[in-house]
Amino acid sequence: MEQVFEILEQNAKASPEQISTMVGIPASEVEKIIKQAEKDGTIVKYKTTINWAKLGKEEVWALIEVKIAPQRDLGFDAIAERIYQFPQVYSAYLVSGTYDLAVLVKGRNMREISSFVTEKLAPLERVQSTVTHFLLKRYKENGEIFQPSLENKRLAITP
Repeated sequence: MEQVFEILEQNAKASPEQISTMVGIPASEVEKIIKQAEKDGTIVKYKTTINWAKLGKEEVWALIEVKIAPQRDLGFDAIAERIYQFPQVYSAYLVSGTYDLAVLVKGRNMREISSFVTEKLAPLERVQSTVTHFLLKRYKENGEIFQPSLENKRLAITP
């Protein structure tokens, strides 16, 4: 059954018939597995990864380190929920190390992200500090390489 999910994770467009052939169980059983996983939240979302830069749409991404004071009896969950509810927040993770949350945000430009940090994120009651890292170039995302390796275009040295 785990193989069904691995296939879907790599290719959300794989049909039950295709998956059936790959894993050796009937397509009707694959359909049941998928429907149950959608119902119980095992499958959260089907997603397409798009290289927007190729379409001329530029986006600015930033990874924000957030140091927060945990809340009694709730830990980090309550403040994390407030943060991930903002529409600018693409992903949010509780992490180990020198800060508590890693927050990935996107915006139309640096000013938009800067405004988000200074006007919405940093002023939150339990937020102690933030460090913003603007992402300069995407090489790989969701397991997909955005720019293939550059071939060595130099002439070979011959004796």
